[in-house]
Amino acid sequence: MQIDAFRRRFKRGLDALAGLPIEVARRRYDTLCTGFAPADPADMAITDEHIAGIEVRRFHPAAAGRGPILYAHGGGWNLGSVRSHHGIAADLAERLDRDVISVDYRLLPEVSYAEALDDCRRVTEACAPTTLVGDSAGGRLVMDVARLSHWHGVLGLIYPPVGRPTPETLGPDAPLLSRDDILTLWRTIADDVPMPDATSAPGESIEVLTVEHDPLTRPLEAAIDGWRRDGADIGYRCAPGMLHGALHAHAELSAIHDAWQDFCRALEQRLPKA
Repeated sequence: MQIDAFRRRFKRGLDALAGLPIEVARRRYDTLCTGFAPADPADMAITDEHIAGIEVRRFHPAAAGRGPILYAHGGGWNLGSVRSHHGIAADLAERLDRDVISVDYRLLPEVSYAEALDDCRRVTEACAPTTLVGDSAGGRLVMDVARLSHWHGVLGLIYPPVGRPTPETLGPDAPLLSRDDILTLWRTIADDVPMPDATSAPGESIEVLTVEHDPLTRPLEAAIDGWRRDGADIGYRCAPGMLHGALHAHAELSAIHDAWQDFCRALEQRLPKA
């Protein structure tokens, strides 16, 4: 698949959500995203469970090592689920040979950002993951969990919104995610988002994956410069020519596949071996 084919297919799916009741839109978003996912690994056990009263999906590779990984999905805080991001979480578990616990945190507008964050925090405290990984909206959630809880470990961030998005800080519009999209979503959570010092790193050990065409990339790169000055050890890679959301098609798009593979290898090297 080429990136233009992905863009057209994903955009058609997103456009079809307009005007739908939220529950219908969520089901169709799940279907859209899972349409790009590869088949599950044959030797992986996948179960839906509850941890600390929160719904999660656990991906358990046959040779799973010690210490689970917590994964928080994207979707703008109002879409997305363990189903929409099933393919990403399953591949993460397979590549790292560790359990991945994907959190089905509650969504806006039924709850606030603070309540969605509390869902992720409660699961983190209950299962003590070695790593927190999140993409897009989920990336912001795991950053805030890392800042507000007693958790310490490796942080994996995939094109997250950082700081306080403004027209001055965001990069140029890109297909599948515009500056207006980001600012509109941000207004729905702005009153509940912790706002630490912009130069304060969310963790000491961080791996980052982003894409070339995404308004969130410019502020993320600026934040990384500040985090490094704050003493954080950060690995960074940007997938050339790729768009926000392209990770769903990591099995079919070579540039995001290579960047994702590098990201996972870098996480693996940071994980405790025992």
